[in-house]
Amino acid sequence: MTDCIFCKIAERKLPAKILYEDNTAVAFEDIAPQAPVHVLVIPKKHISTALDIKEEDNALVGHLYQVANRIAKDKGIAERGFRLVMNCNPESGQAVYHIHLHVLGGRRMHWPPG
Repeated sequence: MTDCIFCKIAERKLPAKILYEDNTAVAFEDIAPQAPVHVLVIPKKHISTALDIKEEDNALVGHLYQVANRIAKDKGIAERGFRLVMNCNPESGQAVYHIHLHVLGGRRMHWPPG
């Protein structure tokens, strides 16, 4: 995906404050944080939306959640609580069409979020 901003970040073609990286995932700080802690966890593999996740991607998506847990622990928000969000398509607020988990914490979250 040559025009995907998250692919470019994963390939280190665009700068980001990267907090974690392995062979399949990257986590970096959101440039427009909505909470004191706002980190995005992305797969290096381009998958446009949650609807495009295939059965063969199950382990990869599970790994994204493990990375998110690690980020929450590293940022000191795990025990207090944090929110994980994956938006899908325009009405959800998805702005970048490359799946990503938002790790949000450091303040009380409200429900409904919207």
